[in-house]
Amino acid sequence: MLELIDVSKTFNRGTVNERVALNHLNLKVEDGDFVTMIGSNGAGKSTTFNAICGNFYVDEGFVELDGEDITFVPEHKRAKYIGHLFQDPMKGTAPHMTIEENLAIAYLRASRGQNAFLSRVSKKDKERFREALSRLNMGLEDRMKNPVGLLSGGQRQALTLLMATLVTPKILLLDEHTAALDPQTAEKVLSLTKEIVEERSITCMMVTHNMNQALEVGNRTLMMNDGKIVLDIKGEERSSLSVQMLLEKFAVGAGEELDNDRILLSTAKEKRP
Repeated sequence: MLELIDVSKTFNRGTVNERVALNHLNLKVEDGDFVTMIGSNGAGKSTTFNAICGNFYVDEGFVELDGEDITFVPEHKRAKYIGHLFQDPMKGTAPHMTIEENLAIAYLRASRGQNAFLSRVSKKDKERFREALSRLNMGLEDRMKNPVGLLSGGQRQALTLLMATLVTPKILLLDEHTAALDPQTAEKVLSLTKEIVEERSITCMMVTHNMNQALEVGNRTLMMNDGKIVLDIKGEERSSLSVQMLLEKFAVGAGEELDNDRILLSTAKEKRP
């Protein structure tokens, strides 16, 4: 489904701020995989997502999706078949437009037809929007004419998830999409995420700072460090791992201890009675 071949990216090359963000990264994601990703700040997780989405062109290597080389395909064209959610609930929606208008834009943008942007949203499409919103159990189906800017962070993130999957994407990228939400809302959005991904058999990659979540969600776990993948586990090996064992494996693969306060804090919380 997705393959990154010897991908490298350096920012601010030739300056005092030069930073190697991706270092000859190789990754192959199979059709239907649900991959969780974890690593220290600056490990390259979000940069990997941006390379897949076309936020920038990579310096070296190739990006292939569904058998097609998309290395130099512009970001706006990739957006038709790549869903992307961010940590900030304010991203991904137009606050001054209504819920219905936001859904309509997402639906038409992801439509495969060449004249999609010239199309009009039908009454049947609007009913589909209402049905999708009702699944959230947030009452948004009765507020379709309300501006998105009036919604809470959790409501906006749930709406963004619907927008990203209204037309089933080839791959869905979730960049800590529940991290900025309160625990109850975060659990609700994550549950909805897993439900949609499973129903549609969507290939998905999710960055998380929660070690337990990294092992329990999906079918495969990647750990990154210094722009490279230092650990890739799935199957029986993954199911038998504890959080402490995962930390130990990271230390072996990276040659250093995991240094991320948010990740370690989430680990400490899980140990409390």
